[in-house]
Amino acid sequence: MKNVFISVAIVLIANSSLAQTFTLKSKDLGGQVTSQQVLNSFGCTGQNLSPQLSWENAPAGTKSFAITIHDEDAPTGSGWWHWVVFNIPVNTTELKQGAGDASKDLLPKGAIQGLTDFGQPGYGGPCPPEGDKPHEYIITIYALKTDNLGLDAKASPALVGFYLHNNSLAKSSIVTYYQR
Repeated sequence: MKNVFISVAIVLIANSSLAQTFTLKSKDLGGQVTSQQVLNSFGCTGQNLSPQLSWENAPAGTKSFAITIHDEDAPTGSGWWHWVVFNIPVNTTELKQGAGDASKDLLPKGAIQGLTDFGQPGYGGPCPPEGDKPHEYIITIYALKTDNLGLDAKASPALVGFYLHNNSLAKSSIVTYYQR
């Protein structure tokens, strides 16, 4: 009986080490935001391009994805939402650089860009107050158990966040920093 238990334990450990985790990656980002992602407004002179993002190993039952970028260090008391995208079709595994610009038509059909704290849908890059500490930008992908959140582009980031929280199967994040 002892040998059977040890054999089962070894198989379970071996199988768990083969399990792949839901992972978010970017060819554009490292530990620091570059001028490509920085806002071109409010005194910042970046290119305001949303980063290229790709993901893999979504959990079973995933029906769609959502992506958010949040600056928890913004001096607002509640942070700052830089990008909110939802209803990304389940067969999508990448967003190209610049997909946050609606005029480029790079998002997959059906995906919706919600309002950001800039007051409009679409990507708005980092632009922290000059001389402030480095700000932490959290880029998160959510694997969702629904194909449609039932919201439109006028939904506030807080409302989208509520729906994401209630429909998430898994999430994965990249953290990057910017200071000026």
